[in-house]
Amino acid sequence: MESGLPAREMPSGAYPQPRKTKAGRRPTLHILPTIPNPPLVHSTFLPYITLDMSINVGDKAPDFSLVALGDGGPEVVKLSEQTGEQNILLLFVPMAFTGKCTEEFCAISAGLGAYTDLNCKVFGISGDNPFANAAWAEKENITLKLLSDYDHKATEAYGIAYDQFLPDKNLIMGGVPKRSAFLINKAGVVQYAQVNESPGDLPDFEAIQAKLAELA
Repeated sequence: MESGLPAREMPSGAYPQPRKTKAGRRPTLHILPTIPNPPLVHSTFLPYITLDMSINVGDKAPDFSLVALGDGGPEVVKLSEQTGEQNILLLFVPMAFTGKCTEEFCAISAGLGAYTDLNCKVFGISGDNPFANAAWAEKENITLKLLSDYDHKATEAYGIAYDQFLPDKNLIMGGVPKRSAFLINKAGVVQYAQVNESPGDLPDFEAIQAKLAELA
């Protein structure tokens, strides 16, 4: 008795027998093999994946347009418009108003003249909004220009986003930048790259200044 369903949709052992043709022959019945545990196929369009593909020395620095709060209000800073005359140091930090990030940017602010002497412009980048960055800078006397990567696009372009920032402290947000340093020469090529997995580790600023001395 036929079920009306295609052979591959019938349960095992219940396949219909082919009827005889007028010539008395049985036609060949092609049945697809049954796979007991078919592999799971993942879509390439997953909602949130962070790949360990940070920018390396010798790579062209990804361009970005980020917002800073200047004397006249919000202003857009485009990386490609900053290169050419000076070397650029990008310092990504996880969050404003946190202890280690404040320590880092206060130290850089105090020694900013050394970077100016080495023909280097320094930008600090966090995922906070520009108004929060400005309040942080005013409170802690941070004098380097702070850029807001509020939508995490620059963080993603440089491949330095956390899947989860500090889950052991219930800070489970993703997309937060790892503490990182990228030194970019006048041609827009990365000359030094450091990405720290632990937010408590600072970049090696002695190594950065040594590289700047080589580029001078």
